Amino acid sequence: MLGQPDSQEQALVEKVAAGDRRAFTELVEPLIPRLLATSIRMLGASDEAEDVVQNALASAWMARTRLDPARPVLPFLTTITLNKCRDKIRRRKAAQFLGFGKATKPELASDPAPSPEAETVDRQLLQKTHAEIQRLPVRLREALILVAVDGRSQNEVADIMGVSEKAVESLVYRARKALKEKISRA
Repeated sequence: MLGQPDSQEQALVEKVAAGDRRAFTELVEPLIPRLLATSIRMLGASDEAEDVVQNALASAWMARTRLDPARPVLPFLTTITLNKCRDKIRRRKAAQFLGFGKATKPELASDPAPSPEAETVDRQLLQKTHAEIQRLPVRLREALILVAVDGRSQNEVADIMGVSEKAVESLVYRARKALKEKISRA
């Protein structure tokens, strides 16, 4: 399925499983930007994403004995991070349903356009696309973000999500189709 981890990663995983905190830091530090980017794309807010990644890493430390030195650690950490994102989304929906607080506005970067009109249109389309991605069912959103935005292979995403490659292909197709329909209506 996925490539084999290098010998340095295998040695770090063995030390982590034995309880070495420094090895854990050395193992996860280079992966934090990818985990954070995935969380931001899932949640739309960087402050929430940072909290989710921190919680995911704490959970990974607690589950360190489940790490397999023969397998890459990134899919393991990504799965935990996605689970924490799902939890955050569920809590957010419950809070909104019960009327607690407002939904946070995502931080969106605008594309520099040659004219203010074009910039406004681009910004509105970006906001609409981001909003529609956030409205997708969680499984469709996960597959779309991991494949189309993070650039991961369908094989890797299948491993992370616990489904077949064909299921990932179908999820991404359905997500893109739903986005295209919703955005073209606007």
